[in-house]
Order: sequence, then structure tokens, then C-alpha cells
Amino acid sequence: MKVTQRTVRLGLAEPLRISRSVMAARDAVWLTIEHQGQRGHGEVVASVYYRLDAGAIGRLLRQAAPELVRFPDPESALDALRAGRLPPDGTPPAVTAGIESALLDLVGKCSDVPVHRLLGTLTPPAAATARTIGIVPPRRAGAQARRLARDGFSILKIKAGSPDPEDDLARVRAVRVAAPHARLLLDPNGAWSLRTAEGLLPRFAELEIEAVEQPLAPGDPEALARLAGRSPLPIIADEDAVDHDDARRLAGRVQGINVKLAKCGGVTAALRIAELIAGTATELMLGCLTASTLGIAPAVHLADRARWIDLDGHLLLADDPWTGIGGDDGTVRVSRNPGLGVRPGTRGSGDQP
Repeated sequence: MKVTQRTVRLGLAEPLRISRSVMAARDAVWLTIEHQGQRGHGEVVASVYYRLDAGAIGRLLRQAAPELVRFPDPESALDALRAGRLPPDGTPPAVTAGIESALLDLVGKCSDVPVHRLLGTLTPPAAATARTIGIVPPRRAGAQARRLARDGFSILKIKAGSPDPEDDLARVRAVRVAAPHARLLLDPNGAWSLRTAEGLLPRFAELEIEAVEQPLAPGDPEALARLAGRSPLPIIADEDAVDHDDARRLAGRVQGINVKLAKCGGVTAALRIAELIAGTATELMLGCLTASTLGIAPAVHLADRARWIDLDGHLLLADDPWTGIGGDDGTVRVSRNPGLGVRPGTRGSGDQP
């Protein structure tokens, strides 16, 4: 097998403000694994929060390449990854997820099977996805919500965590008026203290918020679990639910866990978490980082397994270099095409890393 990589810049259509930062662009590294004329692709995006820049990603992928090429075929490499023998110990979860994505894509193409069938799902998954509205003035949030509802989005995720909580309430009210039939999720990205959360959650419940992601600062999952036990709204753990061990501690104690492939380590890790929480009072949310269609696609192949789908990272881009999972109409879907089912878009040169 042959391994190559390429670094690209993904610009957002407009800056996205959340409680802890503002993002206008993100670097991504595309990994390509080639075997017998077929190419499998994966994407790893840089993240300040996860302390992973494009240079580090590139070095880590180069370190993993010799391990990959020693396998005779992608099937045996994928088996080794699932068994924990690949990539090298200490590899960040996002990099592992990107390697697994490329292997899944390649195995699917070599066997002429879409990834969702490799994972045991016969029907191509399709699901309504949330669309994010950042921390913007209420009037602008309302205008965005009205446009998104008109385009077909039935779920809107509103970022919160303004210095003045009344701004967040005003933003949600504006969205509720503009999109009265939409399901609304709220995400403060850990910006609230326990006291603030206890004061605000009943007020957001009056606005018919469906669930709240990570209201408390990460680092104290016990406090998050206690809050979830008395909250008038379902609480979804995100930053406090990184991996399988975190999910085990919170299973049955929060109402949801947001699983992001870049956070937990990929499709295999996500499936293990889904199996862990099945049958508990905790339900699965599939989330993502801002990424291209290539980076989002592996999670879409799992979309039939989650209650909440938040896979809109590619929809935030000014120019997505890949295509194949839709989403512009509020629904992400995969096809019956082999592998991930994605292909280079107008910018794309994904087959020429």
C-alpha cells in the first residue's frame, strides 16, 4: 500500500462565534491510502481546543505510514486498527479517526461495498441534521433561522455563552419566533457555572429547547451528572465525554452523549460507545468539528444509530472541496456507492493529494 497526504485550508462562509472562540478557517490534512489502483481518503482537521495543528497532524501521519504499508492489504490494516495495534501508541484520536476513515473508504472500494454495509446497515442512512447558529445578534439569528427553516432544516442548534445570559435568551426567542416548528438545541460549550445553569435552564425550557449540550465547564463530570438529574431539560455531555471511559462514567446519568469521531477515535470507537450506552437512559448524539464532506462522511454512515444528528460542519464552509452527503436541504444522506461515497467537488483534487 502507498500512503500520501496533503494539507489544505478550509474557509468558513462566515466566522463562527462560540463561547470560547471565533473561527473563520480551519486547516485540514487529507490522507490517501492506495492499493491495487484504488484510493481511500480520510481527513484530519486541526483544532486549537484539541491542541492539534496541521504540522503535528502531518508528522503523526508520516509516523503512522510505515506501520500502514507493512500490511499486505487494507482489510488486514483495518483489522489491526480495530484491535488497537494500529496506529502507534499515543496517536491522538483525531488522527486515528482519519486513518480509519481512509481504510474504510479503501476497503469499501476494493470490495465494491459502501461503508454502512461494512458496518452492518443495509439501507443507506439518512437523517435530519441540526444546523448551527453562532453567537450573533438576535435579529440576525432570527433571519438565519427563517432562511434555514425555509431551506428544509427542522433542527437548529443555537450557540450560547454570551457574557450576558440575557443575550442568549433573546437570541433563542428570536429563533423560536422565526422558526416556530423547529426543534431547538442549545450549546453553551461549557460557559456556565452551576449557579448560572440552574437559573437559566428553566427559562430555556419555557422556550421549548429540546436539549442542552455541555452547560458546565468541562472537568467535573460528577457536577454535570448531578445537574442532569434535576434539570428541566435533557443534558447532553460533550467536552466531558471524550472516550469510552468517560461514557461509562456518565451512562445512565446524563440524557445524552455527543460522540464526535475526531474526539473518540473514529467509527470503531463510536460504535463501542453506542453499544455501551444502549439500554441506559443515555442516548447517542452524533456531532462533528467544522470539516469538509470528506471529514463528515464517516459519521453519516452511522446516522441511523443516533437520536440527535449534528453533522453540519461541511455546511459552514464557503467552498466544500468534496461532495456526496448532501445536507443543504436539512438532511444528510449516504449513497449506495462503494466506500464513503464521496468525491472531489468543484475545488476538489482529492485523488491527487
